[in-house]
Amino acid sequence: MLRLTEIRLPLDHTPAALAEAVRERLGARPLAWQVVRRGYDARQKRAIRLVYSVDALLADEAPLLALNDPRIRPAPAMRYDFVAHAPEGFQERPVVVGAGPCGIFAALLLAQMGFRPIILERGQPVRVRTKDTWGLWRRGVLNPESNVQFGEGGAGTFSDGKLYSQIRDPLLHGRKVLTEFVKAGAPEEILYLSKPHIGTFRLVSMVENIRAEIEALGGEYRFGTRMEEVLLEEGTRAVRGLRLSDGSVLAARHVVLALGHSARDSFAMLHAAGVAMQAKPFSIGVRIEHPQGVIDLARFGPSAGHPVLGPADYKLVHHAANGRAVYSFCMCPGGKVVAAASEPGRVVTNGMSQYSRAEFNANAGMVVNVGPEDFPGEGPLAGIEFQRRLESLAFEAGGGDYRAPAQRVGDFLAGRPSTSLGAVTPSYKPGVTPTDLSRCLPDYAVAAMREALPAFGRQLPGFDMADAVMTGVETRTSSPLRIRRTDLCESPNTPGLYPAGEGAGYAGGILSAGVDGIRVAEAVAMALLGRDLPQERRRHAVVTEGWG
Repeated sequence: MLRLTEIRLPLDHTPAALAEAVRERLGARPLAWQVVRRGYDARQKRAIRLVYSVDALLADEAPLLALNDPRIRPAPAMRYDFVAHAPEGFQERPVVVGAGPCGIFAALLLAQMGFRPIILERGQPVRVRTKDTWGLWRRGVLNPESNVQFGEGGAGTFSDGKLYSQIRDPLLHGRKVLTEFVKAGAPEEILYLSKPHIGTFRLVSMVENIRAEIEALGGEYRFGTRMEEVLLEEGTRAVRGLRLSDGSVLAARHVVLALGHSARDSFAMLHAAGVAMQAKPFSIGVRIEHPQGVIDLARFGPSAGHPVLGPADYKLVHHAANGRAVYSFCMCPGGKVVAAASEPGRVVTNGMSQYSRAEFNANAGMVVNVGPEDFPGEGPLAGIEFQRRLESLAFEAGGGDYRAPAQRVGDFLAGRPSTSLGAVTPSYKPGVTPTDLSRCLPDYAVAAMREALPAFGRQLPGFDMADAVMTGVETRTSSPLRIRRTDLCESPNTPGLYPAGEGAGYAGGILSAGVDGIRVAEAVAMALLGRDLPQERRRHAVVTEGWG
C-alpha cells in the first residue's frame, strides 16, 4: 500500500477528478484506494484548494518507490495493537477515577484487555448531567457536583467536540480514539478530515455507547461517587484503596487519576496526602464573539459559505510588549459561549458548538499566559486560588446571579465601561451585564489584550470590530498544576497512583486526553501483570520535570 500526499484539487472538483488525480500520480489505475486525509489551503482566497492524502494499492509498488518522490511513500500502519491481555480468570481490578475523555478511554482500553475496571464518577450520567447543566444556563441554578465540569463525558462534552491535536502519534493511540468514536456513532469523516469535530449532541450518545461497551466487557460504573481519600501503606506509600463519599472503602492497588482540570477539592486532598505535584502555567482571559459571517469572509473571501469549507475557524497569536503571549483558544465556529462554573459564587466561561455549527456567532477564548510567578502565595495549589479570585470578581461584576460581565471591544480598547451592547448579541446564558472587564482581570492581561486586538484585526479583518463582545472570565484553559509521574506513568512517590489526562497536566482537549488515557491504561495493564512497559511506549509517557 502506498501513501500519496499533496494531491491538490479545486474546491468544486468532481469525484471523478480525484480518482483521475490518483491514477495520474501513480501512472496506473490502482487496485483500490481510499482518502486518509482531506484539508484545505486557503492562503489564496480566490483559489482555495482541497488537499488530499490517499492510500492506494498497486500490484507492483517497487518502481514508484524507487523514484524517491516525497509525495509517494509506503503507507504507515493504521491499526492499533494492544500491549497485553488479562489471562483467563484474572481477578484484580483497576480503578479509574473520572469519566471524562481520559477516564473513558483508560477504562475502555482496560476493559478491552480483559481487566474489568471500576469507574468512579462524582457527577451524574451524561443525560442527567445535561439537565443539571441546563439548570445553570436557563435558571441560574448551579449544581456543584453535576455541571459543565463534572459528570460523565467531562468538560469536553459541552464543547465543540474538536478531535485534532498537535501531539505525535507513532503508536496510533490517536487513531484508536477516532476509530472507537466512529464505532460509538461519530461520522466516519473524522477519520480523514484535517480538523474533525463532533459537537455536543452527538457526544452525548457516543459517551453512552462507550459506557455500554465497557459494562458489557465487565466494567462497572459508580456515578455520584467521589474519591474522598487515598489510602496508603505505611512506609512504602503504596496505594491500597480509596475511601469514597458514601463512607465505604474500595480496595485497589492500581488507580488511574483522570480527574479533569477542575477537581480542586481532589487536588487539595492529594496534596495533603503528599502526592508529588507542582504548580504549572495556564492562561486566562475572556471569550470573544463575532458574527460567523465576518470570520468566514476574512478567512475564505469569495468562497465564504461554501458547504465543503463550512464555518471558518481561526488561530491567532500575538506577543505583547509586556512579555505576555495573547492567543485564541478553543475556537468554536457557529457556536455559543456557555456558563462553565463548578463552584458557587463564581463565573467561568467556555465555548460550545453543535455538529452543524449553525449558530449565528463565532466565539473563541482570547487568553494571556500566566505562570507560578503570577500566583499569590506558593505551592502547587497557588494557581487554583488565582483562578478562584478572578472567577469571584467576574461573579460580582456580572451582578451576583451567574450572569457574566461583558464589554464591547470598542469600549475595551478605549478604556471605558460598556453600558449597552451593539450589533453582536452575546450568546452566554443566563445572560450578561455590560461593564468593565478590567475589574476582573490583572492589569498585565488587560494591557496585553488591548495591544493584541488591533494586531489580530490586521491578521483577520473585522476581528477588532467595535461591536464584537468580550465575555469574562475564561480561566479553565488547562490544569493549574501537574501531578508528577514517571516514564511508567506512575506517581514517583505514591506507587499504584497513575496521574492522567488534562487534570494531571498531561493533555489539553478531547483527543489528547483520550490518547493519554490509553497510554496510562497500557502502563496499568503491564503493572497488573507484573511486566515492564515496553521502552517505545515509555518514551511517550510525557515525563515533565519543569513547567511544561
